[in-house]
Amino acid sequence: MAEQAEVLRRAPLSRDRILRAAVALADETGIESLSMRNLAQDLGVVPMALYKHVANKDELLDGMIDVVVSEIDPPVPDADWKHTVRERILSARQVLLRHPWAPLAIESRNMATPAVLAYLDSMVGTIRAGGFSANLAHHVMHAMGSRILGFSQELFDAARNAGRSGASNPEPPAALPPEVATRFPHLAEIATAASHDDASVVGQGCDDQFEFEFALDLLLDGIERLHQQSWTSSRRPG
Repeated sequence: MAEQAEVLRRAPLSRDRILRAAVALADETGIESLSMRNLAQDLGVVPMALYKHVANKDELLDGMIDVVVSEIDPPVPDADWKHTVRERILSARQVLLRHPWAPLAIESRNMATPAVLAYLDSMVGTIRAGGFSANLAHHVMHAMGSRILGFSQELFDAARNAGRSGASNPEPPAALPPEVATRFPHLAEIATAASHDDASVVGQGCDDQFEFEFALDLLLDGIERLHQQSWTSSRRPG
């Protein structure tokens, strides 16, 4: 990280250098602390020098998102639609784990950036090439939601806090106090019902990667079943 930052500081000022420095700064300190002034200080220039390359912070954020999305692996050659979609989504997840502020930035934009649109278009193309109708592909994209970009809105997501304020090692959620567990017995039951590889003590937290893949595979298996049934929304009940 320090070596990368030093390379960025020595490079001639350009839009690409500014965007990559902004990504590195957000990775380190979180999206909420990112400002044109802080970025200029990190680059060793006056703030006005940045505006020759990016018009404002909105344009900066759009460019940062595109830098991050460009890190997602390309489609798997000669693979079926399900494998390709799954591998690219898992690649996107790894990218966003490296840049925990990115989901917050993506959700804050009113319009998808060019790189996000290109990625989504490519994913739709993969699904259509798998023999899906445009109708079913439309509903697949709705069902996937943000998961197709590698993140999901979890009930309790410590990564969001890291994305706001910078990298950290979040502590596992505390166990429910006895009085709370008594009042909400069903929540208490499931809180201690499963343990995962990175949570050797039952109830000490969940394996986020396991939970992400579990939900992803549920979706993909269901989508595959609908595809095999030639499902279309015109045939839905009601």
